[in-house]
Amino acid sequence: MLRLWRKIRTVGRVAEPAPLPPATDQPPAAAALAGSVQIRHVDAGSCNGCEVEIGSAFGPVYDGERYGARLVASPRHADALLVTGVVTRNMAEPLRRTFEAVPAPKLVVAVGDCARNCGVFAGAYGVAGAVGDIVPVDLEIAGCPPRPEAIVDGLRKLTGR
Repeated sequence: MLRLWRKIRTVGRVAEPAPLPPATDQPPAAAALAGSVQIRHVDAGSCNGCEVEIGSAFGPVYDGERYGARLVASPRHADALLVTGVVTRNMAEPLRRTFEAVPAPKLVVAVGDCARNCGVFAGAYGVAGAVGDIVPVDLEIAGCPPRPEAIVDGLRKLTGR
C-alpha cells in the first residue's frame, strides 16, 4: 500500500486538460442566465446515439457539470431543453408542451444532425420535422452523433464559460 501512495505522489494527477474556452458567440437568451444552466433532455425520436454521447459529456471524463450545466428531471426546473432526434408525429405535441412548461427565459439546443435537419430520416412518413420546425431553436450542435467535446462546447456557450 505504501508503494502505491509513493507512485501516486511521484506521477501526480493524470487527466485530460480542459477544453479551450469558446468564442463569445452565445445565443441571445443565454445572456439572461447567470452562470449555471439547468437542462432537461428530451428524446423526440432518436436512435439513441446522441444519448450515449450526452451520457459521456456528463460522465467523469468530460464532466459537463464543471461548466455549470446540470441535467434535471422536470421541465419546470429547467432553463434549457436539450432535444435529440428527429421529431416524430407522436412527439410533436409532447415537445411543444415540454417547451411551454419551461419557465422564461428558456433556451432550446438541437443536438445531432437529426434534430437540426432530420438527417437520414428526412421525408420519412412518421417524421413531423426537425426540432426548429416545432419549437424555436437557440443553439445547434452538429454531428451524427456529435462528439462529447462538441456537446460540452455547446454547454459552455450556454453558460458563458
